Amino acid sequence: MDKPGVTQLLLRLKDGEEQVYDQLYPLIYEKLKGLAYAQMSHQSQGHTLSKTELVHEAYLKMVDQTKIDFNNKSHFFAIASRCMRQILIDYARKKNAEKRGGKEEDVTYIDQLFHAQEEKSQELLGIDEALDKLSELNERLVKVVEMKFFGNMTIEQTASALDISTSTVKRDWIKARGWLHRELKGRFEIT
Repeated sequence: MDKPGVTQLLLRLKDGEEQVYDQLYPLIYEKLKGLAYAQMSHQSQGHTLSKTELVHEAYLKMVDQTKIDFNNKSHFFAIASRCMRQILIDYARKKNAEKRGGKEEDVTYIDQLFHAQEEKSQELLGIDEALDKLSELNERLVKVVEMKFFGNMTIEQTASALDISTSTVKRDWIKARGWLHRELKGRFEIT
C-alpha cells in the first residue's frame, strides 16, 4: 500500500485524525525548512533564532491550534508561513523590549552587530504594522504578501492557496508592494 501524500493526510486531519500530525511532519519538514530559510533571509546574521527552531516553533503552533481547516497543501504552507511570520514578529518585540533602559557604553564590534540586529527587528515590526494597516484596506493583499514575501511561495502556489487566478495574484502583488513602499518609505532604507 502506498504511503498517503500531504493532501491526503490533510484531509484525514480535517476529519479529526490527530495522529496524522506524526505522519505529516516528515513529509513537510523540508518544505517548512525552505519557508524558514526564506523567512530568516530577511533577518540579520546575528539572529539568535535558528531556522530549525523556527520550523519547530511554527509546527508546534499549528499543532496547538484547534480545528485549523487546511484546504490543501498550498493552504497548509500559507498558514505555516503566516505562523513563522508571527513567531518572528513576537521575537522582534521581545528583543526590543529587552533592550530598553540601558545606558550608553563604549561600542564594540559585537555591539555594532547587535545594533544591526535591532534595526532588522525594527524593520520587521514596521512591516508588520504596515501589513496590519493594509489589512484594514484589503486583507487579500496582505495574504499575498505573506505567501510571496514571507512564505517564498510562487504566483501559482499563492493563487491555488487563495483560490484566485494567477493574474489576480500578480496584480495584487504589484499593488501590495507599491502600497508598502509608500507606507515604509523614509522609515527604512528600501532597495
